[in-house]
Amino acid sequence: MRMKNRWSLGLILGLLVCTAVACGADRDRRGSTSGRSGSDWPQWRGPARDDISAESGLLQKWPEGGPRRLWLVRNLGKGYGGPAVVGNRLYIMGTSPDYETEWLFCLDTRTGKTKWTVPIGKVLRNGWGDGPRATPTVDGDRVYALGGQGVLICVDATRGRLIWKKDLVKDFGGRRPNWGYTESVLVDGDRVICSPGAPDAAVVALDKRTGRTIWKCGDMESQVHYSSIIRFESPPTYVKLTVSEVVGINPENGEVRWRVDFPGRTAVIPTPVYDNGRLFITAGYGVGCKLIRLDGGKAEEVYFNKNMKNHHGGVLLLDGHIYGYSDGGGWTCLKMDDGEVVWNERKALAKGAVTYADGRLYCLGERKGTVVLAGATPEGWQEFGRFELEPKSKIRSPRGRIWTHPVVSHGRLYLRDQEYLYCYDVAAD
Repeated sequence: MRMKNRWSLGLILGLLVCTAVACGADRDRRGSTSGRSGSDWPQWRGPARDDISAESGLLQKWPEGGPRRLWLVRNLGKGYGGPAVVGNRLYIMGTSPDYETEWLFCLDTRTGKTKWTVPIGKVLRNGWGDGPRATPTVDGDRVYALGGQGVLICVDATRGRLIWKKDLVKDFGGRRPNWGYTESVLVDGDRVICSPGAPDAAVVALDKRTGRTIWKCGDMESQVHYSSIIRFESPPTYVKLTVSEVVGINPENGEVRWRVDFPGRTAVIPTPVYDNGRLFITAGYGVGCKLIRLDGGKAEEVYFNKNMKNHHGGVLLLDGHIYGYSDGGGWTCLKMDDGEVVWNERKALAKGAVTYADGRLYCLGERKGTVVLAGATPEGWQEFGRFELEPKSKIRSPRGRIWTHPVVSHGRLYLRDQEYLYCYDVAAD
């Protein structure tokens, strides 16, 4: 899609010049990544929305100072949204150079250079930081991106041509959450699933080709808040975590299959974790965690405790153990079956986000941008290298932190601090 005329030629030329990339020493000199073994990261929390990467052949220990930086992009503007990676293309949201408009960027993963940009809508203003919060979702030749104000766009993933656009507030009567729309939309079959938060359209299914409404689910007893939807089978169900309940939705018609109370407060953010008929949910602000057993159309609580109070850094499941940061408890490993803590680590790294690849946890501290490669084991906190992000954003709100989650794809580690997107080589070869 061509740039709107309202943006000056100077701004556009400035964007193209700034796209860049740090000095030549940081460039990738090895050419295309297409010959590497690795896996795409096409949406929020990866292919299965569980923050588990299928990568192999990665560094098991980092050298002093961390892995080699390949490139640094400096022009993404404001926002906390993470990257989606498919092949040699990376999709991420940010803002225009004047910080007035939210944009969807497509970058070349080999160099960090911008291939195209598409405007989404007016920028979200917020005291904790302006701009979009979500991760784009790539499905075949299309990419779907939800801006902070609730504007959802469908774009040709190759050429950057706008195909359709919906406004969750104007088109569905949605109620924008206090900190903006943060949900990363789910593409399932021929449908896009998202949460306007309206009384009669808390969750909607749209035709992914046209944006036409297929169904609306209004059977919610609380605000939809900030958590993204997941899907599981047996029977096929969408799971939506709201401020005071978790709800199972029939994908065919939007009818609620089951619901379980959840005592959320202020902001309920983390994505639920599903495994073999069990659903683990957690939230911060002193709330805690709950395990739910699902059997057909029935759902029942197994336990509820405060051993994992995850704010927004996310948790993941490995070999029956939940890993993530718990407010007050530090970096934590607990048994999913009974919710009992296996270990805590409070001093090694401050609060932050986590993802997993090739036997290691990639942990990002939100205050200083400290990145730690840790062991994914119930035997205790084990560290295999660390470094600190540099440079750091000077446009980030004083109330904000480095909140974008790490992503590992095709042998590379991607991290973001507002206008900066960092790419590191974590492949062992």
